[in-house]
Amino acid sequence: VQLVESGGGLVQTGGSLRLSCVTSGFTFGDYNIAWYRQPPGKEREGVSCISVDGTTYYADSVRGRFTISRDNAQATVKMQMNSLKPEDTAVYYCAVERTVVGKLCLITRSYEYDYWGQGIQVTVSS
Repeated sequence: VQLVESGGGLVQTGGSLRLSCVTSGFTFGDYNIAWYRQPPGKEREGVSCISVDGTTYYADSVRGRFTISRDNAQATVKMQMNSLKPEDTAVYYCAVERTVVGKLCLITRSYEYDYWGQGIQVTVSS
């Protein structure tokens, strides 16, 4: 199983980035997908997730600014991040959860996620 994030970097406040997570080694369509982040000196937190049926969920801090999407054919998940703020600075991780029909994703239960990427740095300058 592999999850490889890309698209991070340095951006000014108000700017945009698009993160991608290319996956392999498992049946992508059977998994809920999430993005987590860990700001410097803080604990990891859930950012967004997308269920097998396409239902999305966002943390209050990013709702309206971030958009998660999945491409089952390409086994890829992306997250468009707009109107970035310095507090969005963090290492971002994608994670996948083997699920069952009807179980929607949650970002409050990181322990339910089976596989994680190595993380990618996003830095928003003020």
